[in-house]
Amino acid sequence: MKTHLYIYGVLILLFIAYNIFFKIEDPLLHTIINIVGVSVIFLYIAFMAIVVLKKLKNKK
Repeated sequence: MKTHLYIYGVLILLFIAYNIFFKIEDPLLHTIINIVGVSVIFLYIAFMAIVVLKKLKNKK
């Protein structure tokens, strides 16, 4: 589970670094990249939740 949290932390750091340092001047493209980035982060949260639920189910 630690590796999942490390990957999640890296995804968030990459997203923050993009928004601070690597902004694209085109507002439409910037918005699209932000939406895709946040979607990937939320999908990874869902993946981690599925892994935790499977581990809890196997413990019973």
